[in-house]
Amino acid sequence: MSSHTHQAAMDRAVKYLITNYNPKGQWIGWLMMASILVEAWDLYSIAFVLMFIRAIFHPSPALLGLAAAGTQGGAIIGALFGGWLADKLGRRVVFLSTMGMFVIFALAQAFVPSMEWLVVVRFILGIPLGSDISSGYTYIMESMPRGEREVMGNRWQFMFALGEVLTLAVIAVFIVINLPPDWIWRVTLGLGAVPAAIIFYLRHDLPETAVWLIRHGRFREAKQVAASMYGDRLDMLPDEDVEIPRPRPTAFLADIRKDPIRWRATLFGWIACFAQSAEFSTFAFYIPVLFVMVGVSGILGTNLVTLALYIIAAISGWVGPLITPRIGHRGLSIAGCGIVLAALLVAAAALYTNHVWILPFAAAAMLWGHYWDAENVVTIPAMVAKPEYRGTATGFAYMFVKLPAFLSIFLFPVLFTAIGQANATLFTAIFPLIGLLAAIFILPEVYGFEHD
Repeated sequence: MSSHTHQAAMDRAVKYLITNYNPKGQWIGWLMMASILVEAWDLYSIAFVLMFIRAIFHPSPALLGLAAAGTQGGAIIGALFGGWLADKLGRRVVFLSTMGMFVIFALAQAFVPSMEWLVVVRFILGIPLGSDISSGYTYIMESMPRGEREVMGNRWQFMFALGEVLTLAVIAVFIVINLPPDWIWRVTLGLGAVPAAIIFYLRHDLPETAVWLIRHGRFREAKQVAASMYGDRLDMLPDEDVEIPRPRPTAFLADIRKDPIRWRATLFGWIACFAQSAEFSTFAFYIPVLFVMVGVSGILGTNLVTLALYIIAAISGWVGPLITPRIGHRGLSIAGCGIVLAALLVAAAALYTNHVWILPFAAAAMLWGHYWDAENVVTIPAMVAKPEYRGTATGFAYMFVKLPAFLSIFLFPVLFTAIGQANATLFTAIFPLIGLLAAIFILPEVYGFEHD
């Protein structure tokens, strides 16, 4: 077989896999999405226990922000290198190793003796968190048919909200039973290792994706996986393996620009990743702290109000994927960004006029919109990328989530102190405006994109 014939056979096999139903696809998709719950528990449990950490260690605003943002900083490295490793070594190797690392370092942060050590451990913990998104999304995009795969990918915000709801519920129980503050934050952070260990066990027997094996010339293994997953041995492929040239890690940037649809969709993904991350990290992440500072309620009351808010967010995160087939990715992004923009303007006005009773309602609207405008920001770049560099492209896009998250969470306490809550909230409204303009003028409709 010539190289041209091999390429044609590979293309036919991949097209077959992404257009035909995989009986195990839904299970695989939810198993990959389950790791988002683990990430949400860790990334945002710190937001709900910051008040206890501050009372015990009395850190400076900068050190407190750095402790909160530590995993985000590590996730930047994890997203970039994890995506590259998922392309080079395979999706399975990465998604198993990330869960193993998470179990170890989630437990370690529960035993740190100081704020400085908490910062270090949380930074290391962020590396597997960033890596898991890169490998998990590539697995979903290569294990489910078009149409279904982006609906599943968009469910990541539902899993985030679910993780936040579970975290808040656990913290509320700890407060009610009068658990000492030092125990509350340590147990809360350490508990993230439990779901991670369960996911590691459930993922252990998953094979490598047939798409990755095909694109790496490992046809014999690909046939075995396809027979197991699809009941089809991909007879269009030869029975012997072949050597396939490996693209450079940065080749996806040049390749994406050759296709206007891929390029515009990917560019939107980068912008929207940045915008939604910044809007959430600068406002929603600090909702518990903000409520206490402006006197909305006490610590337990704030916890319960925030729990109610994230139940609303979870509903939004569930509804968004369901309506995506009807309104498309573009419609979902426009609606989400518009709602967030309006909600933040109302929240800023409430703070300026000292009508703090409005804040919970504005926060609820903001979270509803955010869980729509954030749902497809990683899905789109992962979906339109070619399998040869899908992990790298996904990790590169996710970097635009984690970089502003790190900077915002680290710097926002300082910004609060410098310009006040009202001005800081009004400043945050810039980000959904950027996302709205990108959705209107850059994003093409790519729902059902099939060109792998």
